[in-house]
Amino acid sequence: MRQRIAAIAFSAALAAGAMSLAPVAQAHELGATSCYGYANSYYKPSGTYWLPAGRVFKTSNACADINIRPNTNRYVKVCFEVDGRQECQANYTLAKAGQWNVIARNVRDGARFAFEFRSDAKSTGSWAA
Repeated sequence: MRQRIAAIAFSAALAAGAMSLAPVAQAHELGATSCYGYANSYYKPSGTYWLPAGRVFKTSNACADINIRPNTNRYVKVCFEVDGRQECQANYTLAKAGQWNVIARNVRDGARFAFEFRSDAKSTGSWAA
């Protein structure tokens, strides 16, 4: 039931397209040649569980995993867009503040996904995929 509600909420967020999000490439590690050198900053406003709200991200060939580096500890999971619907991980992962956290491993290039946070509190940080 919770996943059905989450899928409906995600669909509503996609339809609403209410969030303005401008990912900016940033290298948080000096001299990074790994996927973190292609990291994007994020801002998730309070009142939503989804990042990005109303859209999805797409994995690149720079990273094998989906990673997040929040500025405060956050519980988060990844939801993949599959055949027009969302398939979410069963459990949230505690993403620790100020460090890179792998949320999904061995993800194919070009996969469409969004982050689902357990809290609707504001969150900022970076992601790489």
